[in-house]
Amino acid sequence: MADQTIHEIINQAVDRALRNVLPAIRRELEVASKQVTRRTSPRAGGRRGRRARPPVEMTKWVADTRARRVPKFVIAATGLDTKKKIVARFGENAAFAKGKPLPPARAMSGGVARAVQAKPPVVRKASAK
Repeated sequence: MADQTIHEIINQAVDRALRNVLPAIRRELEVASKQVTRRTSPRAGGRRGRRARPPVEMTKWVADTRARRVPKFVIAATGLDTKKKIVARFGENAAFAKGKPLPPARAMSGGVARAVQAKPPVVRKASAK
């Protein structure tokens, strides 16, 4: 051992350590690559979670406060394109069905329909100290 240089001793120690560690590193890389291919494979289930509902044609619509958009069949039947205009003419909770006659128009009080407007924002005064 006295005839070995410091570089030879270090090289031997590194070689022994690599011989012990390399098989474990290879095994871990194989496991990790299998998990990645399983996760990205289209045959392995694809996208998980909730699926989007398939598009369904609307046949009934009620002009209530929860209504979000006016269906095309209501626009075609009434000629009105916004919920505000439809509520002004037919009233709140007027039900429209595809292929059926329109609901009766709301009786106008004094010839003027109720104006449907958004409420203004509430402004609160700063607390006095």
